[in-house]
Amino acid sequence: MKRYLLILSDLELKLNEGHYRPGQKLPSVRDAAKLYECSVSTVVRAYTELEKRHAIYSIPQSGYYVVDKPASEIIAEDDDWIDFSSAMPDVHVFPYLDFQHCLNKAIDTYKQQLFTAGDSRGLEKLRQTLVSHLANDQIFAKTEQIIITSGAQRALEILARMPFPNRNKTILVEQPSYDLYLRYLETEGIPVEGIARSTAGMDLQALEQKFKNGGIKFFYTMSRYHNPLGTTYREEERKAIARLADKYDVYIVEDDYMGDLGEEKQFDPIYAYSRTSHVVYVKSFSKIIFPGLRLGAVVLPERLSATFRAYKGHPDTSLLSQAALDVYIKNGMYERHRHKISSQYASRIRAANDAVSRHNHEGLVALSEVDSGVYIQFKLPQTVNLDRLIKRLSARRVKAMTGKSFYLTNWLEREKFLRISISRVRPERIEEGVRVIMEEVGRELGR
Repeated sequence: MKRYLLILSDLELKLNEGHYRPGQKLPSVRDAAKLYECSVSTVVRAYTELEKRHAIYSIPQSGYYVVDKPASEIIAEDDDWIDFSSAMPDVHVFPYLDFQHCLNKAIDTYKQQLFTAGDSRGLEKLRQTLVSHLANDQIFAKTEQIIITSGAQRALEILARMPFPNRNKTILVEQPSYDLYLRYLETEGIPVEGIARSTAGMDLQALEQKFKNGGIKFFYTMSRYHNPLGTTYREEERKAIARLADKYDVYIVEDDYMGDLGEEKQFDPIYAYSRTSHVVYVKSFSKIIFPGLRLGAVVLPERLSATFRAYKGHPDTSLLSQAALDVYIKNGMYERHRHKISSQYASRIRAANDAVSRHNHEGLVALSEVDSGVYIQFKLPQTVNLDRLIKRLSARRVKAMTGKSFYLTNWLEREKFLRISISRVRPERIEEGVRVIMEEVGRELGR
């Protein structure tokens, strides 16, 4: 990433988190150049970009100042609540102005294509752009293998309904796992079995037995930033899962919808280790930009592509949104925003971990070892009454989500935990929220 973009991301993060107050003067260009160890022209470029975004303004012979936004531009929130329950992206970091520019640019650039029915696979220019974009994450695919869908959930539903070449019927899911997908599988009557996953990882011998004897069509997994655990498979686990899939002709559906929200520099997904093309890779663009975009992509082994398209049917995504995303990626805006939001979320994860270390005096709560992403598991003693705990937290204006919904209905070996999401909680409220949780868990246990 270019140097001025890194500076721009850091300044935007500081503005969003209140390091610079409305009306406050920013460091002079020369002081900022010393601070960031760069040239004056690089700082000027970053400041100029902030001016274009109406985040700061300049006064000749004086300097740059933070814009005081009118109340009508501030998104209304219930500031009395500390929200650890929502997994929605932080509204304060939505790239409104960037994406507005991309929408306008897309209309000018792709006006001939935007008013047609479109290809069920998605806008070809976007799929071509995604070939190189995905390659940065070690997903090497041809344009023909990539299909755009109206969100990752849509891709997962199609995969659940369509037949696979191995002719097996049962979908294997981690327990716990993505709650909305579990409810979809159960509601549709699709054969589904569970296999335990904990913060320590997966029992690979148990997984092999399932692959060998269970008639498994595909194994649905989140290899990094798991929902709700927050954890990531170790490299040896990812390699082993790919190897077992190849050996037993079981497909892997690798849901990487949180992949852009972490700070990891090097991560090879399960997809990169499959030697026989037994991995389907699913990606979402909604979590990194904003949910209303409703765009996802699926990378399919060639032998699955025709069946997937048949079950998908007609185009189901806005061509304008696809064209705008194409511009957004090509202009480098996606990568810059990805760096910005992942840094911000990592800072909140660290704040939550630090707060737990200060307030979890009696070790009542066990944390998943997470330093990036969105989720942390607060594992609780089995004697805790989760419903009562949630009511007590609510009475103190703290929202949290229990682990109940992240299991299949008939799954008996459930851990008791809270899923803590840091995406919507304000950084300055994290300490207070964690303290309240620890106090109420202690009350539940009579401490």
